Amino acid sequence: MDDESPTQMNSEERDKFLETRETGVISFSRGIDSPPQSIPISYGYDQVEHDFYFRLAPGTDNVRADVTGQAVTFVTYEQTDDGWRSVIASGQLEDVEEESIATETLAGLERVHIPLIDMFGVPPGEIQFGFYRLDPDSLTGRKELKTEI
Repeated sequence: MDDESPTQMNSEERDKFLETRETGVISFSRGIDSPPQSIPISYGYDQVEHDFYFRLAPGTDNVRADVTGQAVTFVTYEQTDDGWRSVIASGQLEDVEEESIATETLAGLERVHIPLIDMFGVPPGEIQFGFYRLDPDSLTGRKELKTEI
């Protein structure tokens, strides 16, 4: 689909939408014979670099221990009286503590807010989190095209 489609969000619409959302679903690839592993997650979005930042708890029931380099797809969406909107980002997760991306990542982390949402059934203070960045290979936004009947 080309960028001129009325259902395709332009970059300004997409960035505005991503700044107003706090949660979505991240899906981890598990191979050709298994469905992806999908979990709800909070995120921060850096409009300057178009990167996503996540607070994950590797090694828990929901997240495997080594997620660095893992292929993922992240989706956030909303349904309102004006119609639906969604953004899909795909790529590989990077550990923000890796030396090769540390300076760039610190600047990005300063520009975002990642809400701390209790999705684990235990207080978030008892969980050891790691921070990860998704510099998407693919980033698309779509919106419902309202038509008058």
